[in-house]
Amino acid sequence: MKLGVIGGSGLYNIEGLTDLETKSLDTPFGPPSDDYVRGKLDGCEIFFLPRHGRGHRILPSEINYRANIYGFKLLGVEQIMSISAVGSLKEELRPGDMVLPDQYYDRTRSAFGHTFFGEGIVAHVAFGDPTCATFRELLADVSRRFIAEEWHNKDVRVVSGGTYVNMQGPAFSTRAESNAYRQFGFDIIGMTSLAEAKLCREAEICYQAMAMVTDYDCWKIGEEAVNIDLVIQTLSGNTQLAKTLLPRIVAGLPDRRSCRCGESLSCAIVTDPSVIPDETRMKLKPIIGKYIP
Repeated sequence: MKLGVIGGSGLYNIEGLTDLETKSLDTPFGPPSDDYVRGKLDGCEIFFLPRHGRGHRILPSEINYRANIYGFKLLGVEQIMSISAVGSLKEELRPGDMVLPDQYYDRTRSAFGHTFFGEGIVAHVAFGDPTCATFRELLADVSRRFIAEEWHNKDVRVVSGGTYVNMQGPAFSTRAESNAYRQFGFDIIGMTSLAEAKLCREAEICYQAMAMVTDYDCWKIGEEAVNIDLVIQTLSGNTQLAKTLLPRIVAGLPDRRSCRCGESLSCAIVTDPSVIPDETRMKLKPIIGKYIP
């Protein structure tokens, strides 16, 4: 099993990997955010990519999500764990907690960049359950056990499930927006995860976000409104937790997937293969090749 790890704010590398190798890829969708770092951890092959590039130089709306996920597909990755900073929209989700969302609400303006399809081929993947429930259960179980038995801060809570509002950014929310999301009952807010989840579903890759709560956005009276200093201050502890968890997660990975993520395109492509342009067919071969040679 090959595992992909996407690092967000504060996570630009993974310690403990052996047999390190840098993979520089180009894709039909352009270059990924950075080179992929390949390594081994307890016998598991891991590929790491910093979503904002090293040095954090790429805005959320500038990220080439298609290239990033396409690159993981070329590398043979079957599961992706995505780590990112989020704001909390609920009192009980405190800074320092971890949320494993199972739903998304789209507030972006970049839908075209959130699919591999178009240019002569149409596909509609099922997205009612946007993340891999099997992978999420593994991450939740491993994280809770580790925090209870080994982590120095026992107050960190792991919440399995919840709705992630994906805003456009790069500015944080207005207070009116933040309160509106709360009225809808949403749980957390961020700028990056939805596109990754959509593209992983099309690429038949298991996906689960590990959302690290850094703040209360700007809705909570008496709390400092979210700013980058506040995010970075809380993020340092969250990032160390994510890094420390990785060997335990790797140890729990199965040899083969038991979910249906690897069949997501089996009934999704609606275009007659005879009318798909050759250029598009070749471009998407790593994605559609097992269904349309």
